[in-house]
Amino acid sequence: MLRLAGDPDAVARARRLVSSAVGAAHPLHDDCVLLTSEIATNAVRHSASAGGTFTLSVSYSAEWVRVAVQDAGSPEPPFGWRPASPLETGGRGLQLLEALAHRWGFIRESGKNNVWFEMHIELATRARVPANGGRAAR
Repeated sequence: MLRLAGDPDAVARARRLVSSAVGAAHPLHDDCVLLTSEIATNAVRHSASAGGTFTLSVSYSAEWVRVAVQDAGSPEPPFGWRPASPLETGGRGLQLLEALAHRWGFIRESGKNNVWFEMHIELATRARVPANGGRAAR
């Protein structure tokens, strides 16, 4: 677990830490880095961590990755979103979690939010195999 400053520069540091921990060759690398960016950004923008701190934890194996961000809390739970218009540059973090993570959720405890996601290689591989089984089309 690592404590990071609650500022935008820390989001880039969180991405680098997850990238380094998981490794660029890991099949879940890109999705994990993207989702880490989203939940770290939410901690900095939408919680009392702005100007304070948040924590990042990463656990992984050859088969799975779990990333969690705990922030300093917010008046509302970090759940729920509104549809973002095509012209908006933000507002899609939780939608991305829903679309890409194999499991995700949050725990709200002692006034703090802990948002986490899990990715599993077996599920990712199964989801990305083309309908023709990966054989070249003729």
